[in-house]
Amino acid sequence: MEPNLQFWISERQAFFRRFCQWMDLLDPVNMFISIIKDAWNKSLSTVHPDSSKLIPHLFRPAAFLPVTAPMVFLLMMPDTGIKSIILTQGCLYGYTTAFNITNGNASYSHGPVERTLLGAGVSVSSTFIGLIPHLFQMKYPPNNFWLKRTLPIVFLAQVSGMNVFASRSFENHRGIEVMDKEGHVVGHSRKAGRKAIKDTAKSRAVLFGTSALAPELFIHIFKRTRFYPQTLLSLVILRMSSTFFMMGLMVPVSFSMFPQIGQIQCSQLEEKIQSSTEEKELFYYRGV
Repeated sequence: MEPNLQFWISERQAFFRRFCQWMDLLDPVNMFISIIKDAWNKSLSTVHPDSSKLIPHLFRPAAFLPVTAPMVFLLMMPDTGIKSIILTQGCLYGYTTAFNITNGNASYSHGPVERTLLGAGVSVSSTFIGLIPHLFQMKYPPNNFWLKRTLPIVFLAQVSGMNVFASRSFENHRGIEVMDKEGHVVGHSRKAGRKAIKDTAKSRAVLFGTSALAPELFIHIFKRTRFYPQTLLSLVILRMSSTFFMMGLMVPVSFSMFPQIGQIQCSQLEEKIQSSTEEKELFYYRGV
């Protein structure tokens, strides 16, 4: 069995320990490591547990924050044109789609062409759905400030979760490997695939929703103080700093919300799997 997979099975820590583990794995240095040296963190941050292959540099977990944080910042900037919004959303959902596919469960049967076609379709559809609140506000400008600022955030969180569901839909339709505690594969389960996607989608919605909403609340409160900057550059720096800070906090939080190795009762799985093992609980790789 792949050593990283065995590690995640044996290390089903509490949330705080998972958070500390991810803080180490998200070190930006891990984006550039190509040779695995004698440290678990290097292996866990660069090698896919299902395929045992090196994860491409741009789609390693350590790259997620530096790539997506600037996009969220630009997306939440007020009074930006529709062309800028389309470009930013296209880049954001294009990247997250590829990230989800690369770091999802890879134990189902798949080919490179169908995954590429799936990724292209999901990227375009996510970008289009994400434009809905902006197009709506251009045609029907809301008078309420909070409605104007929070509607795009709600769509960002929802579409980010839907993006996980769509980009990893093969796991649901074809099933993923479920294992006993020793790592022996019992079979492929669509129900386990559905649970893996659902948990990851929840964490992704929390990540982007919180990272976009918290800076808005902070700036709204900060406006009422005498320290609120008056120049445009200072406002941009303030918004950028608060967005990057929240993203830096929420990325490890969201990655830690659920264990990397999910656990499911055998009685909740397909009858074929139930009849092939006496284990009460089985495990599966949830993905990132």
